Amino acid sequence: MRFQLTMEQRALRTAVRGVIGRGPSAGRWGPAAQFPAPLEGGDARPRLDRALWRALGELGFFSLRLSEADGGAGLGLPEAALAFEEAGRALVRGPLVATHLAAGEVPGAATGEVVVAAADGRLVEWLAEADVVRRGAEGAVPLRSVDPLTPLHRVPAPAPADPVAGLLTAAEQLGTATRVCELAVQHARTREQFGQPIGAFQAVKHLCAQMLVRAEVARAAVYAAAVTADRTDIAAARLLADEAAVRGARDCLQVHGGMGFTWESEVHLHLKRAWVRAQRGGGVTESEELLAADLVA
Repeated sequence: MRFQLTMEQRALRTAVRGVIGRGPSAGRWGPAAQFPAPLEGGDARPRLDRALWRALGELGFFSLRLSEADGGAGLGLPEAALAFEEAGRALVRGPLVATHLAAGEVPGAATGEVVVAAADGRLVEWLAEADVVRRGAEGAVPLRSVDPLTPLHRVPAPAPADPVAGLLTAAEQLGTATRVCELAVQHARTREQFGQPIGAFQAVKHLCAQMLVRAEVARAAVYAAAVTADRTDIAAARLLADEAAVRGARDCLQVHGGMGFTWESEVHLHLKRAWVRAQRGGGVTESEELLAADLVA
């Protein structure tokens, strides 16, 4: 059995990163284009970039798992996990998971012309955005979000957790875990203290090494769960990815020190986004309960 990505999967990852990621082909929608502009000026409420949403639709981001007869790419969960990993790495704003899951049901969602906000557990992201399609959000009330780029509402009763939503959230968390590890290593190589890079100090080396280990363990779990689509595998992947993202972002912030809290650095936004994602349906409590029930059975 081969565990390496296929050429088609690598091409998909490159294409997604070319639109929303970083690197030589990075588009105008990478993290540097997302902040601090949304928080400056008189209107502090973040807004979705509809041009980005349509670009994702043209790329096939939302219709990846639709059949070719329905206008999709006919791909599976492994390819979707790769795409959402890149979205998490680039801190893309918006209800990506909800819109992706609604691509075959809500007209315009697959092409990026329509944005869908759906209850995920007790939370609904981007519910107040104009013209958004609302699903399962009756009685929702505004909630102050720890992530300034993700407006939230709370619904009175939790919605049933969707395993696919949990897997795609885990993939986003994996993207954050990978990115904060890269940021920590880059800073450790360039930031000097006492006449040498801080990466030369053992404590910093240990932080970076632990971040890498957690990210790679989460990667193996997320990719495996994408192949099996088993609820238990997805629960395990979600736990590992949530931990890798949250702890990795906290350690990255530790490496950056006070600089990590500034708007010039994206580190603190990765931590805040990871906190918000961890509260979606299928998070720590639900995943632990599912795993416990499986072990007992």
